[in-house]
Amino acid sequence: MNDTGVVAGPASGRTSRTHRYRGLAGTGFIATLAAMMATTLAAALAQAVGVDFEVPDGGETIPLSGFAVVTGFFSVVGIVIALALLRWSDHPDKRFVWTAVSLTAISLVPPLLSGANTATTTALLGLHLVPATVMIPTLARSLRTRTD
Repeated sequence: MNDTGVVAGPASGRTSRTHRYRGLAGTGFIATLAAMMATTLAAALAQAVGVDFEVPDGGETIPLSGFAVVTGFFSVVGIVIALALLRWSDHPDKRFVWTAVSLTAISLVPPLLSGANTATTTALLGLHLVPATVMIPTLARSLRTRTD
């Protein structure tokens, strides 16, 4: 007997959507690890050349692990934003870039207001841009390929 009928499988729209979200999340988490490593390495290099990362409010010095933790947290926030835009936006890649660049610009304000010395302020500004240069293009590219 030759059966050439159509076989029903899982709802392809649901499977495809789940695959898109998982793919974006996976790419995002790999980029998060890369951003954490790059930021921590850049902070270590800044310390090696004499940046003390001492913030006058309380006189605390920012530890290297602090850079990794904060980078990881805000990178995950970026992934959540990207996933939400993938779900609810007609042009998630463009909306993500606009949102992420705006949030990155806003993140540059606290180092300027911290009262730290010039070397620390300059290093902190640069360290805000390191994970942005890893996360924003990676997630935008991933959003673009997931919606085409």
